[in-house]
Amino acid sequence: MKQKLINSILILGVLWTGLISACKDEALDVIPRDRLSDANVWADQGTADLFLNDIYNSLPNGNNWDDPFENYSDNSMCGYGWTPSRNLERESTYTPSSYPGETLIIYWDTNYSYIRRCNLFISNVTASELPDDYKSTRIAEARLLRAYFYHILWMSYGGVPLITDPLNRTEQGDEIFHPRSTAAETANFVIDECAAAASDLPINNDAGRATKGAALTLEGWVELYYASALYNPENDLSRWEKASQTNQQVMDLGIYSLHPDYGALFLPEGNTSKEGIFFRQYFAKLNGGRETGYMSTPFTKNGAHTSYGAINPTQELVDDYAMDNGKPITDPTSGYDPQHPYLNREKRFYESIVYDGSYWYNDTIYTRLGVNSLNELDVSDAGDGTNTGYNLRKRMNPNIPLGADNWEGATSNQNYYYFRYAEVLLNYAEAKNEASGPDASVYAAINAVRQRNPDDPYLPPLSNNLTQTEMRTAIRRERRVELCFEDKRRWDIMRWKAAEDLYKQFHAMQIKKTGNTLNYTIIDAPDGKRKFAAKNYVFPIPQQVLDQNAVIRSQNGGPDNWVNGQNPGY
Repeated sequence: MKQKLINSILILGVLWTGLISACKDEALDVIPRDRLSDANVWADQGTADLFLNDIYNSLPNGNNWDDPFENYSDNSMCGYGWTPSRNLERESTYTPSSYPGETLIIYWDTNYSYIRRCNLFISNVTASELPDDYKSTRIAEARLLRAYFYHILWMSYGGVPLITDPLNRTEQGDEIFHPRSTAAETANFVIDECAAAASDLPINNDAGRATKGAALTLEGWVELYYASALYNPENDLSRWEKASQTNQQVMDLGIYSLHPDYGALFLPEGNTSKEGIFFRQYFAKLNGGRETGYMSTPFTKNGAHTSYGAINPTQELVDDYAMDNGKPITDPTSGYDPQHPYLNREKRFYESIVYDGSYWYNDTIYTRLGVNSLNELDVSDAGDGTNTGYNLRKRMNPNIPLGADNWEGATSNQNYYYFRYAEVLLNYAEAKNEASGPDASVYAAINAVRQRNPDDPYLPPLSNNLTQTEMRTAIRRERRVELCFEDKRRWDIMRWKAAEDLYKQFHAMQIKKTGNTLNYTIIDAPDGKRKFAAKNYVFPIPQQVLDQNAVIRSQNGGPDNWVNGQNPGY
């Protein structure tokens, strides 16, 4: 039952009314309405676990987003035009009063409400008379969850206030208002918290709960981000080396391995895979398919409207899939034919993308123009048809019963991965390559991802004579393809400071039939133009935070060049 409790909304039915109200707390609404009045709750492991399980339930709910975070990158566009990713993100028109709203994972107030719950749990369990072994493990879990929420804030805003105690405005008054810590201080706080949690977490835990591997993986990811160009303009190689060492620790645990079937990994049958390190579980439900109902191909047989098409993969992403011989399509010896662009591509392409002529949900999908298909390229951006000529296959379950109640009304069954082993290998390869060049361990890590299944390799190994720059290009392409539609791409673009080069014009594939010949032409995607300003590598501090917190408003200059507590340029 413990495995099921973590993400079950049934948890809320057994919590006190005060605990339910915690879900609605604002960041600075610190009157402890969610402090359980019955002190005995902290004397019982079961009821304490209910509180902690509710914090787990606050982790990103990526199977239920109607505008997935992937759409804030160059990998995809949302299929309908009213969303923030098609408006605020497209124009980079973020302001302190206008930025992605409460449903997005970056939202300041909700992340701080989750952090406050972590602080409450840690404080109360520490002071309790619960067994020491319970305290050690569960407090380490809460510290890792708190670090996770802080790392989202850090990637989003740079330095943020670091609060580790439950605040009480009635008792503390204005002392509850904390200043922003610098970006460096925030990064190091998260890194230290992960290391501390890792020392107390078990290697194996109930499925969905934090483990030593999860803590080390988050630590290694934050170290990689901190070593990248955004926060390491002088390219301090020791940061890259530290990131490689932490990711090596995860590899050395010896308990994770790559799932042999990439496509199946993201379906319910992959939920028990040894590739998963940290993930959100969902209650198994035979007909659950809300994720597919939001994100997949809009129409299937007989014009049934089965999805809203929230993710339209871009031509830019499609072009980064290699040929099955392992060569990029830009290599003149690859065999790529622009008039037969979907022939002989690597296996992950076929497991991730619905393209013209492919088979999906018992139907052949046509995105070409003029065949009276509701899925054809929507050049006028008028309906749910794809804006790029592509729809999403990866993570979409083709085995659920057709029908609105199944596709829209029930949460999908498969795990949503925060971290999996392939990312650790890619993190290690990138960090080690930047620290000291493409040695044998770098090749071993990236080739493991490329091959995945030793009995049926996905791609041939890389050439063994790459320069550091060539290896960097190979690793970045591999990350994009391997981790696509897992809401990772935007963070990579930000940390590499690559947005000015990549956020310009997204493209689509237009296919017209003349006689018996299909003609393929890459065109500008409808509503595919993008802008980006240098200030947008971090989001603005929300105006309500500045209005409430005079301590932050007094912060100017410093290593992060704040102006009245705000990030530069806003």
